[in-house]
Amino acid sequence: MTSKERVHAALSRKPVDRVPIFMWFHPDTTRRLASLLEIPPAYVGEAMGNDIRQTWVNNNYAMEGIVHEHERDGHTDFWGIHWKKVGHFNQITESPLGNAGRDQILAYQFPYDHLEELLQQMTPVLNDTANWFIGCDVSPCVFEMYFRLRGITNALTDMALDEELAREMFKRSADFSIALAEQACKRFPLDWLWTGDDVAGQDALMMRPSMWREQIKPELQRVFDACLTGRQVGSAAGLWLAHHCCGSLRPIIPDLIEMGLNVLNPIQCNCPGMDPLELKKEFGHDLAFMGGVDTVDLLPHGTVGEVRRSTARLLDGMTTDGGGYILAASHTIPPETPDENIFALFAEAGVSKEEIFDSALAIRGRLP
Repeated sequence: MTSKERVHAALSRKPVDRVPIFMWFHPDTTRRLASLLEIPPAYVGEAMGNDIRQTWVNNNYAMEGIVHEHERDGHTDFWGIHWKKVGHFNQITESPLGNAGRDQILAYQFPYDHLEELLQQMTPVLNDTANWFIGCDVSPCVFEMYFRLRGITNALTDMALDEELAREMFKRSADFSIALAEQACKRFPLDWLWTGDDVAGQDALMMRPSMWREQIKPELQRVFDACLTGRQVGSAAGLWLAHHCCGSLRPIIPDLIEMGLNVLNPIQCNCPGMDPLELKKEFGHDLAFMGGVDTVDLLPHGTVGEVRRSTARLLDGMTTDGGGYILAASHTIPPETPDENIFALFAEAGVSKEEIFDSALAIRGRLP
C-alpha cells in the first residue's frame, strides 16, 4: 500500500498492511537520526516510515517551524509575539496584548497581509501527492491563538470578567484560521485539514466545560465547518478533519465528535481520563485517534523491552474493531530518547531497523 492508501484505509476502518505512522521528532532528534542514517534532516521522517506529510501555515509555524540556533534574542513573528528558544523548545517571552487595554485589544490587526507567505509553507510537502497523505495545519484556532496574543492568565480572566471581549477575540482568531483553511482546501490536494486549540492542562480543562461550550465551541465549530465545506471542493473531496489538543480534554470529546471531528491527537496517556485504550472502547466507533505513546517516561527512560511491550499493547488495543488509529507519540520524540528505543517503537509498528537503513540508502541513491 502507498502511504496515502494506508492512512485513508485506517481512517475508513478498512484493512491495512501495517498501522499508519506519523511520528514527530524534536529538531535535535532529527539531526541525530539524520547523521546516523547519513541523509539530510528533511528526509528522516520518510526513512523512518512516516506516512503523512504536513506543515504549519498559522501561528504554529512561528512556534515550531523556526528553531533558534544562533539568535540569542529570538524573533518576533507576524502576530507581534516574541519567541525565544528556552531549553529544547521555542517559548513565548512577550505577548503583544499582554498589557493592552480593551480598546487596544480591539484595535489589534491579524496578519492578513502575510496570508500568502504563510500558505507557501505548504510547498515543501507537496512532492508526490499521489503516494503521500497530505495535511495542512491551520492551528492554533481559537482560545490558544488568543492566549498567545494576550497571555494565558489574561485570556482566562477575560473569559470570566469580560465575556464580550473574549468572544470577539475568539471570533477574530477563528476568522484568521478559517481564511487559511479555505485557501488551503481550494489550492492544495489535501487529505486532511489539521486544526488545534489547547484548552486543557495536565489535570483538567483550563476552564469549566460549560464555559468552553458557550464561548469557544461556536467559533471552533466555524473552523471545523471550513473543513466540512472543503470536502465539497474538487481536490479536497474526501477531506478528513483532525484536531490537536494537549492535556485532559475528556469532558469535551463527545462535543468534538458531535461537531464533526474525525481524528483526535495527541492522547496524552499520563493525563487523567486520557488512557488511549479506554478512549478507544468508549469513542472508537465515532472517532479515530493519533498518538498515545508516552514521551515523558517511556521513550526517554524506558528499556527497549518496555518500549516494545507498551507499544504492542497500544497497537493491539487501538487497532481492534477495524482500525481507526495512527501510531504517534504524545509530543515530539525528545533528544534524550535512546536510538534503540526509537527503533524499537518503529519495529513494533512493522518497520524494522533494517528497513529504515535500507530506506535511507535508497534516499541517498536518488539525491544529487
